[in-house]
Amino acid sequence: MIDVMVAPDRDTLGNLLTETRNPASEHLDELSTLEMLALINAEDAKVAGAVQAELGNVARAVDAIAERFERGGRLFYIGAGTSGRLGVLDASECPPTFSVSAELVQGLIAGGDSALRLSSEHSEDSREEGARDLKAAGFGSNGRPDTLVGIAASGRTPYVLGAMEYARSLGALTVGLSCVPGSAVEKSAELAITPATGPEILTGSTRMKAGTATKMVLNMLSTGVMVRTGATFGNLMVNMRPSNAKLVDRAERIIAEAAGCDLATASQLLEEAGSVKLAVLMQRRGMGREEAEQALRAARGRLRTALATPV
Repeated sequence: MIDVMVAPDRDTLGNLLTETRNPASEHLDELSTLEMLALINAEDAKVAGAVQAELGNVARAVDAIAERFERGGRLFYIGAGTSGRLGVLDASECPPTFSVSAELVQGLIAGGDSALRLSSEHSEDSREEGARDLKAAGFGSNGRPDTLVGIAASGRTPYVLGAMEYARSLGALTVGLSCVPGSAVEKSAELAITPATGPEILTGSTRMKAGTATKMVLNMLSTGVMVRTGATFGNLMVNMRPSNAKLVDRAERIIAEAAGCDLATASQLLEEAGSVKLAVLMQRRGMGREEAEQALRAARGRLRTALATPV
């Protein structure tokens, strides 16, 4: 393929919902600081409603991704600029929160990891680069049922569209997350999530409302998938990794809550079991570690299922 840098269509770009001027903030620099912040806050309050309108689509995506996880699939986020950074952020928080492999949820950003700190917007203009980066990350390798979430507030980023096109060529599930209804990203995706957040306080600054909506949706996707695949027990993070003093304290409190024991017992259980799930299972079912490990494996890692299965 010839690597083509696509120049923005000025007319099309100017007509995007995320690029239009917000009449409420036309005199932003003339407002007092408190008035300015109140206006920003009022616009931010609209974001939750925009996301709420897309909950059905988010739910469909969660269930589809979770089903693919059960078959050995992974979740990839890809984006440029703010969208890419938010994808990398959500992916990077999954291992410590849910004690999963860093390979299970991956975030790719146009321009590579250096773009997390230093702007690399020019990288977003190449469809071929998006496809190359996704391929280089091993997406869909060995026939794995991976899922790609293409993130672009504007819904038109070539880098993201190229990656989505490559994912579709492999028969993979593609989810498009944008803030412009009817966008190219929405049309390119098998499942589309499109919270219409409207014009920004600062014209075109999609790190604001669009960025907030994007983070909310990504939090829902990753958390929802982890809940559906057994990484939680109720609202307790039983799959967490107690890797420092704060997290050890949290793990002990979770064990005490889920197992119905005091903190001293929870601490001893955590030391014996090495994991929150095993500790809870050992205490509530009166099992030794080896027996608890077998029960948890049989329940495919789901603590609630292991607790309910007759011995």
